[in-house]
Amino acid sequence: MTKEIISKAQERMAQSHQSLAREFGHIRAGRANASLLDRISVEYYGADTPLNQLAGITVPEARVLLITPFDKSILKDIERAINASDLGLTPQSDGTVIRLVIPALTEETRKNLAKDVKKVGENSKVAIRNIRRDAMDEAKKAEKAKEITEDDLKSLEKEIQKVTDDAIKKIDQMTAEKEKELLEV
Repeated sequence: MTKEIISKAQERMAQSHQSLAREFGHIRAGRANASLLDRISVEYYGADTPLNQLAGITVPEARVLLITPFDKSILKDIERAINASDLGLTPQSDGTVIRLVIPALTEETRKNLAKDVKKVGENSKVAIRNIRRDAMDEAKKAEKAKEITEDDLKSLEKEIQKVTDDAIKKIDQMTAEKEKELLEV
């Protein structure tokens, strides 16, 4: 029973780390990164389809994304979807491919993005603490139901806290790395 509670909490915390990594992938750091386009959908034959399923996305230079549609007839639709997105980038088309030039970030923009990174990191910490609370509640219920002893409950609570501390440390590390990446010129 105790191993079950711990492993379930660890699994949920690992999912939080993956979610944080995805969030950080969407925050542009002045470098071209194909994951910037993950949230963009293009209307293709009446259905919203993710851009990465309709085109090849490559990074030929540090600040350029090259989008090569598999079907050339949807070039204009892809341009429209990028313009309508919250990326703030203007697509440049030559009739066969689309180039997205990612501008260098200003100092002010870097600082604002660093604040956003901290905010996203804090939200992840809150999620981790909620997972800890759920695990503690589950452990207390098990003790009330006489499935575990009071001593088992105390050691389980210590183990849950250790797992939580490790997860929060990892979030701090991920946040610091992303901030460092953003503030590098």
